[in-house]
Amino acid sequence: MIEDTETIDEFLARHAADVENAVRKAAEAEILPRFRRLAEHEIDQKSGPHDLVTDADRNAELFLTEALGALLPGSVVVGEEAVHANPATYEAIRGDAPVWIVDPVDGTRQFVRGEEGFCTLVALARHGELLASWTYAPARDQLATAVRGKGAFLDGERLFAGPPPADRELRVATSHPDYTTDEQKRALLGLWTDGVAPRACGSAGLEYLAVARGELDAVAFSWEAAWDHAAGLLLVEEAGGTHLTRTGGPFRITGGNALPFTAARDAATARRVAALLAGQAY
Repeated sequence: MIEDTETIDEFLARHAADVENAVRKAAEAEILPRFRRLAEHEIDQKSGPHDLVTDADRNAELFLTEALGALLPGSVVVGEEAVHANPATYEAIRGDAPVWIVDPVDGTRQFVRGEEGFCTLVALARHGELLASWTYAPARDQLATAVRGKGAFLDGERLFAGPPPADRELRVATSHPDYTTDEQKRALLGLWTDGVAPRACGSAGLEYLAVARGELDAVAFSWEAAWDHAAGLLLVEEAGGTHLTRTGGPFRITGGNALPFTAARDAATARRVAALLAGQAY
């Protein structure tokens, strides 16, 4: 059992490549063989037609749960599909043990449609602090990684988001209306203003990667399930960006956030988007 953050840092120095290997193997064994080959019986609905799960999701999560737990004895895994089966397992994010936060197929709708815009997300956290993350887009063979205090990388190249150009509209990806309450919809409407160009988001993990690369200026999301956000939030932070809820505090993976929240490529953009979400002129 790892006892403190310093030894977690030592674990990452020794085993970050092993985590990457586990993520790639999960995709190779359970996701890519089903890409564009899904049978009808391999696709199910959870809460509704916009909330899908496939055999690729379930089996990849089982693969990663076993592999990551073996790499870090004493750790726990909080995966999207396990939490759907038993919501109480989400509480491990607030516990004392190191926790792996896993979304086996982020962008399941895109995966089901045979589109390349899906990814596997893994983050390592403890006491609510994000320590490392892996974002793997298997159909594109792209891997983004981040370790707290050590930077963000895409396929080995350092990511620096930087501020957006001043001479164009802000590009912001926002929550799909199916995942918002009426109050959150009103908050998101604050983005429909001069100088901002909102669009509906795809895979959350890939939208975060676009922010970290400086291809997208910000995201604005209305839900707080940690598996969708943990990996991307650290990636954006380590690329020089930041995140804020609409009341001005940082987003916390342990929950209780004022939603919607934003993650942006620089602090000034985050403040602007958060103010618009709060209904304030900017």
